[in-house]
Amino acid sequence: MTATPPPPLVAVLGARGYLGTAITRELAAQDIRLRLVSRRPATPAQGTRAAVETVAADLTDPGQLAAAVKDADAVIHLAARISGATSWRGAGADPAVERVNVGLVHDLVRVLRENAVPGRRPAVLFAGTVASVGVPGTVRIDGSEPDDPQSAYPRQKLQAELALKAAGDEGLIRAVCLRMPTIFGPGPQQSAADRGVVATMIRRALEGRRLELWDKTVRREMIHVRDVARAFAAALEHTDALAGRHWLIGTGRSEPLGDMFTAIAAAVAHHTGADPVPVVEVPPPGEAEATDLQGMEVDASAFTRITGWQPVTDRSAALAALVAQIAARTTASRA
Repeated sequence: MTATPPPPLVAVLGARGYLGTAITRELAAQDIRLRLVSRRPATPAQGTRAAVETVAADLTDPGQLAAAVKDADAVIHLAARISGATSWRGAGADPAVERVNVGLVHDLVRVLRENAVPGRRPAVLFAGTVASVGVPGTVRIDGSEPDDPQSAYPRQKLQAELALKAAGDEGLIRAVCLRMPTIFGPGPQQSAADRGVVATMIRRALEGRRLELWDKTVRREMIHVRDVARAFAAALEHTDALAGRHWLIGTGRSEPLGDMFTAIAAAVAHHTGADPVPVVEVPPPGEAEATDLQGMEVDASAFTRITGWQPVTDRSAALAALVAQIAARTTASRA
């Protein structure tokens, strides 16, 4: 009698982070083995269907990295660092940032090569950024544009993508890179910090401070973290068809930043009962880059044709929920 093979093992690197928390929650409903890897142990969601294993590891240690991905059928690589001191703008000045964002991917490829099993090619899914395209000269992008990153962080993300694609070309892995625009939504429950420009503007509005931007007309889009998590789950199911290139994930609906910030101010005002804070233009600082004034809208139709994925989150309801959560966390942190 032939033994039933075990469910596939999916290792999530950076499982405790912002995106990792959402993705592991999505994957936990599947009949898989799920290994959650982070510097500190992640907390599995309640009532999971997956067989969950938590691993605390320093992924910059090659031995611990090797143990974290041992026997994995798929690796979802989410471990990243913006900057130790400032933000993504400081990525080029901090060697520790490049060590994580680029060096860790080279380490992963090396570990998988050293432990390769003939006839077995694990999938590696990577979280990239649409900023790797730089200034394409058109607002709507579909992934066919040549890459030309304008700053250190997207340049590091692109270098990591290229390393994974090269490993795929040599037959070592099946590399799938997903690029996202601005992500918004709730952060991990164990953290009081909510990530990104949307959360930052919500906190400012809750403090009664005006929302400042450099150009109200620049178009941007934002996608909810749950929709991104669903995209990773869909990519995991279609790795053979997706392997070897990057794919754009987005809503396809951009709007002027002035409208976006006004919606944030209105959502906060609805929650607090106060008047909306003003949204004002201010001169860009000296460190502003060309991409800061480049409008961008994502056409994810290529990814949708293969996977069937589409964003489903209602932005207004999700924005209201995020305002309530950040307000509650702010109150709790002051208590």
